[in-house]
Amino acid sequence: MSEKNLVWHKSSVTRAQREAAHQHKAVVVWFTGLPGSGKSTIAHGLEAQLFAEGREVYVLDGDNIRHGLCSDLGFTPEDRTENIRRVGEVAKLLYDAGMIVLCAFVSPTEAGREQVRRLLPENGFIEIYCHCPIDVIAERDPKGFYAQAKTGQIANYTGVSAPYEAPAHPDLALDTSAMTPEACIAQAVTLLQAREVLK
Repeated sequence: MSEKNLVWHKSSVTRAQREAAHQHKAVVVWFTGLPGSGKSTIAHGLEAQLFAEGREVYVLDGDNIRHGLCSDLGFTPEDRTENIRRVGEVAKLLYDAGMIVLCAFVSPTEAGREQVRRLLPENGFIEIYCHCPIDVIAERDPKGFYAQAKTGQIANYTGVSAPYEAPAHPDLALDTSAMTPEACIAQAVTLLQAREVLK
């Protein structure tokens, strides 16, 4: 058996049909930012709000993915690249299912995020940058990881011992050091409405 024997089985139900049934367009909303910048909080809050409105929505969360799908990966640059590649492929499948897919990942490189963007149609990918100064995050240090990274207990920690490339032109930038999660969620909803994802 080889790759030449693999054939893509096209679904008898189109994405457009699924979108019509869901009464919203499919989209992948990609939250990126330093660890502790609020990505997961905002993504899960947005998920709860959209689900309450009857939307087909699901969060792919960085920590959750590493418990299963990517449990074999570490945090080397190569493993981080593979982590995002796998997530991108899963997000694409959920997109084809007509869903609103919320992805909360540090995704530290522009190249990694661009790779996911290229998997989707032009309007299928929305990038939201959760910006928060590192000194503010380190002061909050919700998981205690920054303190451990600074003492060398955690290697390859983004923002301390590993680099982060901020998006040059995100679709939305949220200052999570100044805005409440509720305000951030409201701005994300406004963007989805402006992009006609939500009717």
